[in-house]
Amino acid sequence: MAAAAATTPNSLLLRRPAAPKPASAAASPLRLPTRAARISCAAVATPAQSSSSPATAAADRGVYNFAAGPATLPLSVLQRAQAELVDYRGSGMSIMEMSHRGKEFDAAIKKAEADLRALLAVPDTHEVLFLQGGATSQFAAAPLNLCASPSDPADFVVSGSWSDKAFKEAKKFSAASVAWSGKDGKYTSLPPFDAIEQNPEARFLHICSNETIHGVEFKDYPEPKNKSGILVADMSSNFCSKPVDVSRFGLIYAGAQKNVGPSGVTIAIVRKDLVGSAQPITPVMLDYKTHADNASLYNTPPCFAIYICGLVFEDLLAQGGLAEVEKKNAHKAGIIYDAIDASGGYYICPVEKSVRSLMNVPFTLAKGGDFEKQFIAEAAKEGMVQLKGHRSVGGVRASIYNAMPLAGVEKLVAFMKDFQARNP
Repeated sequence: MAAAAATTPNSLLLRRPAAPKPASAAASPLRLPTRAARISCAAVATPAQSSSSPATAAADRGVYNFAAGPATLPLSVLQRAQAELVDYRGSGMSIMEMSHRGKEFDAAIKKAEADLRALLAVPDTHEVLFLQGGATSQFAAAPLNLCASPSDPADFVVSGSWSDKAFKEAKKFSAASVAWSGKDGKYTSLPPFDAIEQNPEARFLHICSNETIHGVEFKDYPEPKNKSGILVADMSSNFCSKPVDVSRFGLIYAGAQKNVGPSGVTIAIVRKDLVGSAQPITPVMLDYKTHADNASLYNTPPCFAIYICGLVFEDLLAQGGLAEVEKKNAHKAGIIYDAIDASGGYYICPVEKSVRSLMNVPFTLAKGGDFEKQFIAEAAKEGMVQLKGHRSVGGVRASIYNAMPLAGVEKLVAFMKDFQARNP
């Protein structure tokens, strides 16, 4: 096995480096560490060579990664990026090395935008921008670009930690107010839309379409009460997980590291008539006009992250588009929620059923925190990692984004049932 790995192209990239050798062993042949027998350890083929199914390929990597972000990516995308890492399509360079103004990267970013527009049916009325600074930077960029002055009102639906952070940041650059808050209910529900106490003069209404920490997801979207108001959504953790009518939104923004790429790039889809009226105090890098006028190339963008996003968009299109992706996501989430609801109270999901997230499934164990720690530790030994809930709420959280294979969800549910049987 070790000899084959040492001579197989690309195989070394997937293995941990060997421990340092003592000086007396310096001349010894290189030996790669082996994993436990239960984990398959095969060299990675290029996409053209690979014949394994996504489920088998994921299992061959040794783990199912349930992290909330950075999150699991399609193995086919990683394999393609690996194959192109050193020499990008005959250029003699990695895409990480080449000029962002060269023809190769220009083609890559233009195709990424075109494929994203196809996936979400983004109308010509909207710009697509590839930005830096994470979704957190958009907490400030939104009011700076959409409000004429800091005295302009803006409404926020605070449905969890991220929308609360967005509200607090927006208060610095607008007269932001809370139109509805789920804090008293521990962020386990969403309001009927007529219960949102909107200011009829509000410049925009802001929502977080899916709260990563609390597992609450909008299944439909409210309308601004102000007829000229703008609907704004932080879609970081369910971006490209299902179809969305982009025309209803003045601004959608999303960090890529949940569903569409690695950390480092944030995507903003903004209506063109909203670009160019930023407050005078707006930093140049937070002004949407800066990036729209320069096709997201005002400064050096996160080239490799954008390239990976482009590969993911290709993969989502190859699956049949977001309607098909949504069906897969609903099926995966349903398996876990059904197991929780059928456990007789052993596992508890606090979120109201009508707004349960398809992306982030939080739950607790009725037997308490020690059993949750045991559950997480034992699951990790079985190759299911990053199941610990966010530090602010504890418990367990399974993030099952687009790239989580069905086999990973099925393995988790089988483990849940086994754990309950062993620990009644």
